[in-house]
Amino acid sequence: MPPPVRAVRPADALTRDALAVLQPGFTGTTAPDWLLRRLGEGLTSVGLFGRNVADPAQLAALTARLRAEREDLLVALDEEGGDVTRLEVRGGSSFPGNHALGAVDDTALTRDVARELGRRLADCGITLNWAPCADVNSDPANPVIGVRSFGDDPRLVARHTAAYVEGLQSAGVAACTKHFPGHGDTAVDSHHDLPRITAGLATLQERELVPFRAAVAAGTRAVMSAHLLLPALDAERPATLSPAALGGLLRGPVEEGGLGFDGLIVTDGMEMRAVSAAYGLERGSVLAVAAGADAVCVGGGLADEDTVLRLRDALVRAVRAGELPEERLADAAARVRALARWTRRTGPGEGAAPAPGIGLTAARRALRTTAAGPFAPLAGPVCVAAFTPLANIAVGDETPWGVAAELARQLPGTTTVTCTEESATAAGTPALLDRLRTAATGRRLVAVVRDVHRHPWMAAALDALLAARPDTAVVEMGVPQAPPRGALHLATHGAARVCALAAAEVLTGRRALPPGD
Repeated sequence: MPPPVRAVRPADALTRDALAVLQPGFTGTTAPDWLLRRLGEGLTSVGLFGRNVADPAQLAALTARLRAEREDLLVALDEEGGDVTRLEVRGGSSFPGNHALGAVDDTALTRDVARELGRRLADCGITLNWAPCADVNSDPANPVIGVRSFGDDPRLVARHTAAYVEGLQSAGVAACTKHFPGHGDTAVDSHHDLPRITAGLATLQERELVPFRAAVAAGTRAVMSAHLLLPALDAERPATLSPAALGGLLRGPVEEGGLGFDGLIVTDGMEMRAVSAAYGLERGSVLAVAAGADAVCVGGGLADEDTVLRLRDALVRAVRAGELPEERLADAAARVRALARWTRRTGPGEGAAPAPGIGLTAARRALRTTAAGPFAPLAGPVCVAAFTPLANIAVGDETPWGVAAELARQLPGTTTVTCTEESATAAGTPALLDRLRTAATGRRLVAVVRDVHRHPWMAAALDALLAARPDTAVVEMGVPQAPPRGALHLATHGAARVCALAAAEVLTGRRALPPGD
């Protein structure tokens, strides 16, 4: 007998469901015609990035144009605040990031910061924020999380993750807690390769999953999966493609060790090499939806109509071939539409009074100092030595950082010498010191570093500079893991614009020295 013919819904229904689970991006600050057409055909989500944002007014106009085609549309943005900002990609964030909030450890402050950030997102028409990071930064060498984490204590990370979710969603913006089941215990960036975490299930439950459980309890509307391999959970497939991770651990009953999450599961960017290099974009997307993902995030680097059509057709083919259950695709599409309806019903938080200064308040409170002796405030033009590491892809290289711009505003005539690993290696430390000494003739020196503990070249150059100029002030704008040194050592716990402003206020004596740890 011939095999029975599988009953599937009409092609247009399958196509609409396949489009509904995609979260594509696009280029430009106006909506392209192809995107507007696909919204009419079933596309229910759009992801925006720094390349799509010029200013709040332009962003609001863009989202309004998108909603003119589809009112129940999810518009997502990767706005963590701190180092990872899209709203203020070219000027630096008005909000400190997670590590600064964790350093203060005031959950009411975290909730207020997230609420104000959510209010600004809502004003621009953003309804889904790919934040907060709930990763426990347990590996100091982590190249991609770092200051994006609230810290290395699971309980601290948990209480601030919950507060962030509550604050953001009180402003009517859905939170997407990431990167499940935790990207903190890795020294590999999944943008480039597949991280492998060797921790056992017991460690996972006691460390990585603690903040995600708190986020679920706080009502997070979405969770983003991570492209990382946990052999204790699934020896073959990364979490994004793993039924054991998504359908089992994340969706599973609490009494059986699961998280009992019933909201939207979003993948991290499917073009990231941790998945795309091994599985390809189409195959990886099919496997992700089959594993339990509801929304396929794509568009960080692939932002065109061809990508959307390829993925749509791959999902439809997989259903017709019996590789992807039709019910699973329909369920995923239904969850996307349900969250879109929630954002329409919720809208901006009622009575959410603007708090424009909350970000700077938080940055000032996060500042920590270790002073080796009396420090005379900077009173005239200075020379800033900016030790600049290669930016990770999540942060990007468009967003400025450092204290030079803020010091130049307060001390006109301030100059900057930028030192990179390439320049330090090519010229050698003695040549670099000669360059700095020449630039700083007759001036005070301020050295700005970022995660100095992860960069041997930076540590060596800083030590040599301090040996030659012990009066140099040091500002650490990453994770302050290395021993503090310098005539004055300030730790900002992040490189947001407001963190730089808080540091500059102290360096110039406009504000008193903050406490030490």
